[in-house]
Amino acid sequence: MKYSVKLSHAVHILVFIYLSEGLPLSSDKIAESIHTNPGCVRQIMSVLRNAELIKSTTGHPKPELAREPETISLLDIYKAVEGDKTLLHLDTHTNPECGIGVNIQLALQSFYDKVQKDAENSMAGISLSDIIRGYYQRIEKSEQTGR
Repeated sequence: MKYSVKLSHAVHILVFIYLSEGLPLSSDKIAESIHTNPGCVRQIMSVLRNAELIKSTTGHPKPELAREPETISLLDIYKAVEGDKTLLHLDTHTNPECGIGVNIQLALQSFYDKVQKDAENSMAGISLSDIIRGYYQRIEKSEQTGR
């Protein structure tokens, strides 16, 4: 099963922009950090720009956050890169002649909706500054333990 890493990439890009404030930061440099290609980074940055989470000018490698990190939620980032895509998906390829196959999917939907709502509420409570703080804590811990 293939899963999306767009949210992780988008958060990585936003934190990298924050940490590089005022310094030149090309899509090549970001791509090197993420281990992807610069085109992928530019595509995600375009989406983040359209969602008004970053500001950048084509040809000038100095992107910046469009808002303070405290005001950017994980949900904002998720909605920017994934749109209305849900976290969990029903199997639409079950046998339509099988009562279990049809009805189990319908029964699951309400539970999947609850999981989606709970996840979105949780993501709304996590800011980019929380993630940045977690990043700094990891750095501090690794310096203390040598890992």
